[in-house]
Amino acid sequence: MTFVPPTAEDLGLYLDLSEINGQRADLLIQQAVALCETVVKPLPDQATAVVLSVAGRGYVNPQQVSYETIGPMSVQRPQGSGGLYLTKSDRTALKSLAGRGGAFTVDPTPATADPSPSYPVDDDYGPALEWEPGWGWV
Repeated sequence: MTFVPPTAEDLGLYLDLSEINGQRADLLIQQAVALCETVVKPLPDQATAVVLSVAGRGYVNPQQVSYETIGPMSVQRPQGSGGLYLTKSDRTALKSLAGRGGAFTVDPTPATADPSPSYPVDDDYGPALEWEPGWGWV
């Protein structure tokens, strides 16, 4: 199954907006998909949450305003909370969804490896078949 980008309606529902500018939302979703593809390409099916998160940040705060005062109300947003960008957790989520996160093991043994010893076996080497008290194996 291939990745299907979310729609403008999905972004409006994600942001809990009754009305949304469809052209702007489509552009932001398209750009968010392009940003996500810089980390993982092709995008996994479950990457919709990351794409909506990236596009939602850009839709709500396009100028990256960090402090705003209107009359008696003032709002301070975290630094870098606007525009289109991927956070470290976004990158981690994309890699995890694609199956690229965490530790892994590499087995260098070829599939055609034979378990028998590859060195020459010397029948005269090692203990003899008889045990002689006081002398050991002879």
